[in-house]
Amino acid sequence: MRIELTDSPDEGDEAFVIAQTRAYNADFTAEDVRSLCVFIRDDEQHVIAGLTAKTYWEYLEIQFLWVDEDHRTAGLGSELMVAAEAEAARRGCKHAFLDTLSFQAFGFYKKLGYSEFGRLSGFSGRHERYFLRKALTP
Repeated sequence: MRIELTDSPDEGDEAFVIAQTRAYNADFTAEDVRSLCVFIRDDEQHVIAGLTAKTYWEYLEIQFLWVDEDHRTAGLGSELMVAAEAEAARRGCKHAFLDTLSFQAFGFYKKLGYSEFGRLSGFSGRHERYFLRKALTP
């Protein structure tokens, strides 16, 4: 037996560990993980704003939200969130959660009704990481 530590794992080994964890979890939960992405495109069909998320186990997990700098005051971030939350509710989600760093969008999410349930300090030596949640309405 030996411990192997790597920052470039074999894709098959990494996939094996993930598959084994999911197989274990399947005994306790439904397998209902689905991607949920929302994009806003300009007239030339370029993405100018986007959100990536997953829905599972009655939760929406927001992973990434980005709005092009030229469009950041136009309410596109809010439109992305409203669309994602509505679709998640249609999928049966009752809750949403996400995390954001202190230099990102903490105030934005608070304005959308998210509340803090956890915080970690010291990211890159000086930043806070906030964990937020919100109840979704059907």
